[in-house]
Amino acid sequence: MTIAQLLSLLGGVGLFLYGMSIMSTGLKNSCGDNLQVILEKATTNRAVAVLVGLLMTVLVQSSSATDVMVIGFVNSGMMTLAQAIGVILGANIGTTITAQITAFNIATFTPFLLFSGAVMYLFMKKDLVKHIGTVIMGFGMLFQGITIMKAAIAPLKELPAFKEFLSGMNNPFILLIFGILFTALLQSSSSSTVIFQAFVVQGILNYNQAVYLVIGAAIGSVTPNLLASLTANRNGKRSAILNLLFNLIRATIIVVIINVTPLLSWIRSTSADPARQIANTHTIFAILAVLIIFPFTDYIIKLTYMFIPELPEETRAAEDRKLVFMTQMGNVPPNMAIHQAQLEAARMGAIAAENFEKAIDCFFDYSPEKVEDVEEREETVNILNHAIQDAMVKLQTLNLTPAMLRRISAITIAVTDIERISDHAENIIEYATRMKNKKTKLSKKAAKELKEMADNSMEEVELAIDIFTSENYENLPKIEKLEAKVDKQEKQLINHHVERLMENKCEPMAGVVFSDMVTDLERCADHAINIAYALKDTNK
Repeated sequence: MTIAQLLSLLGGVGLFLYGMSIMSTGLKNSCGDNLQVILEKATTNRAVAVLVGLLMTVLVQSSSATDVMVIGFVNSGMMTLAQAIGVILGANIGTTITAQITAFNIATFTPFLLFSGAVMYLFMKKDLVKHIGTVIMGFGMLFQGITIMKAAIAPLKELPAFKEFLSGMNNPFILLIFGILFTALLQSSSSSTVIFQAFVVQGILNYNQAVYLVIGAAIGSVTPNLLASLTANRNGKRSAILNLLFNLIRATIIVVIINVTPLLSWIRSTSADPARQIANTHTIFAILAVLIIFPFTDYIIKLTYMFIPELPEETRAAEDRKLVFMTQMGNVPPNMAIHQAQLEAARMGAIAAENFEKAIDCFFDYSPEKVEDVEEREETVNILNHAIQDAMVKLQTLNLTPAMLRRISAITIAVTDIERISDHAENIIEYATRMKNKKTKLSKKAAKELKEMADNSMEEVELAIDIFTSENYENLPKIEKLEAKVDKQEKQLINHHVERLMENKCEPMAGVVFSDMVTDLERCADHAINIAYALKDTNK
């Protein structure tokens, strides 16, 4: 192979990969947030989850993109592993569509696709049309890349050295490993399968070699998910392990089947076109694996937990994220249902207050474990917030008096204030992390002032939750005094901060964090006052 042919091959691969990328981006942008909404709403019905995963992957043309979204939802607690495995199974089928598409020989039309896509993207004003143009342009690049690859690799089959190299790849185990590594490098099973497809079309690989490469590609496709899970929590990591286990089991099952049944002969009989044979092999393997493994998905989930056991704090987080009181609203009198909503909001308030306290502790005594703890609890508060708000909407459908409606409205507003306190807790750990990464510290005087204000804000938040829960308004004067004290501290601390800046006694980064912290603490105190007064006079 000459240098020009090698560069042509690399250019074809690059154009194909880039075409896949921008086509995927265009499809995502065309659909807006609908993809994530559909994925998030995947039900506990595993069959539906499989269909959702298949649909998502067909739309974005990337099982890795679907699986990374799944990791995000599992990481945030919006999706369980039981839902995730259904989506993962569907994604493994959906990713085979790329090879089916590229099996069509439409090289003659690719210049037109590139031209029309470019016109839509460059000259049309509507965003949707631009996104569709991106999809068409990516589609054209994909096929043009394949055309260039085919032309570049055609001379390879005449090279003795290359023939000798391929003769050493008749061992199924070596072919599997090569397929895994090649796909891990490209980070896309669709891309590697299409490249193997091109090699078969040019006669460089035979069908049986390509079969084992395709099986290996399925395992290698989990590489992006494993990388994405490195920064995820334990549940997110379980999602990636779940995907890896499924593909390892799938590969084992398929290898056994093709060695004890005439499946490969039947697949080859489905078409005389080598490209279509590889595409059909990819699709049939995926469907067959899903059909066989689907009844045993609970066992794969259990196996996942053997690799990453569930910790006691995870069990607590899972319990915290479930509604405890608002579970039988339709079966109890409206007054009782509203009281249950109040108790649920109060429980969420206690979790948010604890998160605020932990964040303050992390700010003055930093540790990565404390950061993770606050982030985990923040996710709990967010999930509870959505669950309570949804339940409150259903509550309003009951036969309610005007006083009841006012009370429901007040509880709903209080829930929002509670959620904002936890948001500020997340801000505080971000400040702490920034200070740690930049290796900067507050002066002793600034730290002391900030600690005093933080303690007052914390006391005010705890008192507000207590008042909201008990509706004992005797402590309102106390919380008003705390609020006035925090407001006064805000002004004093900002003035002191300006003085230190004027005297060059403050590091720039520390100064920014100090100012932001003062603002967050004061706002938490404001939310606390709102919570304390939320239910006052709602029974009148």
